[in-house]
Amino acid sequence: MPPLGLSLLGAALAGGALIGGSAAHAAVMGGPKSMPLEQAVLQGRQAAEAILERAGAETCLRGKLNRALLGLSASCEAAGVKDPLCALADKAVVVTPMSLEFMDQTARQLLELSSPVEAGSPAARGSIPCPLQSRSC
Repeated sequence: MPPLGLSLLGAALAGGALIGGSAAHAAVMGGPKSMPLEQAVLQGRQAAEAILERAGAETCLRGKLNRALLGLSASCEAAGVKDPLCALADKAVVVTPMSLEFMDQTARQLLELSSPVEAGSPAARGSIPCPLQSRSC
């Protein structure tokens, strides 16, 4: 009889294979929860503004941006959205460590990609995809 730890591990892996096809697709405990995409974008914008305004210690700002990017990435995936804003979140969240320069650059891009669409803007002309499906471009 295998040790209890190995039995539990085997059961967990078998359960993952039965439910989702692989254990790699299982949700990560403590990982970001998806929220409505508009809420995730708002949190991302708030984090980006805090970065650019230096509203806090660098380590706190880094954590705020990282959490916002993780949440945005999870919400994009849950909503099935693959646009430039979601791609930015997916790409930026894996950069470690985040330098202050990288955080500034990411914050500016996030604000640009998530800005409201105005008449005559590139998004309104169709050259930049609308970051939220609920908006009309």
